[in-house]
Amino acid sequence: MAHVSDLIADDIEQYLHLHQHKGLLRFITCGSVDDGKSTLIGRLLYESQMLFEDHLAALQADSRRWGTQGEEIDFALLVDGLAAEREQGITIDVAYRFFSTDRRKFIVADTPGHEQYTRNMVTGASTADAAILMVDARKGILTQTRRHSYLVSLLGIRAIVVAINKMDLVDYSEQVYRRIRDDYEAFARQIGVEAVTFIPVSAFKGDNIVSPSPNMDWYRGPTLMGYLETVEIDEDRMQAAPLRLPVQWVNRPNLDFRGYAGTLAGGVVRPGDRIRVQPSGKESTVARIVTRDGDLEQAVAGQSVTLTLTDEIDISRGDMISAAREPAGTADQFETTLIWMHDEPLLPGRQYLLKLGTRTVTASVTTIKYQVNVNTLEHTAAKKLELNAIGVCNISLDRPVAFDPYTDNRDTGGFILIDRLSNNTVAAGLIHFALRRSQNIHLQPVDINQEAHARLKGQRPCVLWFTGLSGAGKSTIANLVEKKLHAEGRHTYLLDGDNIRHGLNKDLGFTDADRVENIRRVGEVARLMVDAGLIVLTAFISPFRSERQMARELLKDGEFLEIFVDTPLEAAEARDPKGLYRKARRGELKNFTGIDSPYERPESPEIHVDTTRMTPEAAADLIVEHIRNGGYLAP
Repeated sequence: MAHVSDLIADDIEQYLHLHQHKGLLRFITCGSVDDGKSTLIGRLLYESQMLFEDHLAALQADSRRWGTQGEEIDFALLVDGLAAEREQGITIDVAYRFFSTDRRKFIVADTPGHEQYTRNMVTGASTADAAILMVDARKGILTQTRRHSYLVSLLGIRAIVVAINKMDLVDYSEQVYRRIRDDYEAFARQIGVEAVTFIPVSAFKGDNIVSPSPNMDWYRGPTLMGYLETVEIDEDRMQAAPLRLPVQWVNRPNLDFRGYAGTLAGGVVRPGDRIRVQPSGKESTVARIVTRDGDLEQAVAGQSVTLTLTDEIDISRGDMISAAREPAGTADQFETTLIWMHDEPLLPGRQYLLKLGTRTVTASVTTIKYQVNVNTLEHTAAKKLELNAIGVCNISLDRPVAFDPYTDNRDTGGFILIDRLSNNTVAAGLIHFALRRSQNIHLQPVDINQEAHARLKGQRPCVLWFTGLSGAGKSTIANLVEKKLHAEGRHTYLLDGDNIRHGLNKDLGFTDADRVENIRRVGEVARLMVDAGLIVLTAFISPFRSERQMARELLKDGEFLEIFVDTPLEAAEARDPKGLYRKARRGELKNFTGIDSPYERPESPEIHVDTTRMTPEAAADLIVEHIRNGGYLAP
């Protein structure tokens, strides 16, 4: 006779086999601080463990001998542990928990309710199928409840349940429940959320979590676990969408095989399907669908596969393989919604890295059209976006990308912005549509190019970018350098900060946003002058590294020479030729670099001029000699 423990082991193995084939629901818990998210997650983990034990008991009549004696979960200790763990990791991570019941597997994103960590909530919600919005029955709908609800709506989560928690602390009042439900429904209509399920619960005591609560016999809806087990997962919607495969890498182990690997972000693909590669627009036919376990006759959204094609065409990481009859769009300018997630504000004109699927490009916000007030949903004007702000913006890329509107495909319509210097993720974005001008404006080829201009002038064009504090001597030294080059018959032009602000940039002030735009315009003008074959000198404070890097990246390697005119603040302030420091110290001049606005010193300039040890004349000689030795001045 088989031993009882062997029978139980067989039952467990059978259960786990069935478990592997259950559907998976990803959901997020969100809401304001102390609404009970940790308690709820602890309760779900605790109850799922109890359900697991009950299932094994039904499978095995002698289940009393199956044992976790001395190992049972203590609910209170579990909740305390979750709360402590989350507090320790609150600033860096979203905690993901896995649990399972007879019907379904679950992954829950446990995110903090603090306003300053809204970015964590966005991270968790970006891959969620459902959202549980926690509301403290004693407090009702709060600002963070509205913010998280708006974000859930923006991020395309269709299954939303409002868990009105701590009902035990309001004597299980039906009147409290109905008041909160009515308040939330009014707000939900404003943000376009139509289907919301409301469940009154006590996560701590277990009311309406797994079993209907006898304390709230007036409630006839589902329990929370019942909702999670039966809510529809919209798996078919993306399979019915057009084919989208962002190419993650090109797999070429030998000359006889060339495959394009990635995870299907939409649609179904079969051998023989006609495809289009974007943004190039080239077409081919699928030859094979290759996986580690062998070839497939069909692959669907969510599967990771390698496609081979019947034609040898140029495809790289970041390209998109689309259905030929229903291709993705391609553009380099969009209207988007941005959720700003960094302490440093978003400044229009500043360049960031944009990651859309497997493609990474350079991007900048050209216009903030408006910011959304999450309490009133009012659209307000904004020149920058602060931490947790939500704004509708126009954005421009340095090259076209393949995309879909976010409402059609979350994977091919959602992106992140990354700070180019720190590599931190600073924003999440949702594409609305391509701007028409991105389709109508094209580069016009010309016959007389930069090389032709440079040959005629007998010099190698470049930008000499002078940076330093006000009063450091940038304009003085730049003027001397230009005089020396002019005396040699060189073709130059000096762009000086004050002179530019009398014309091209007369509409700009001295806020951080205006300083970014000031340097963006100067960088573009300098690029055009280099294209004309000139040696361009620019004398601007240009206080931010990111904008100096932006100007550098507009040019080819070797065409941008950063010259740091290094003068200590005390020395520059002592000179104060224009009286600006005195005004700034008296509070008459706001956002003055070195006083109440930062100056970010160059980290590795091509030329370093120390004005405490060198005269302007000597500095000019040093710079001319440097560019001569670098081959910029043809003999």
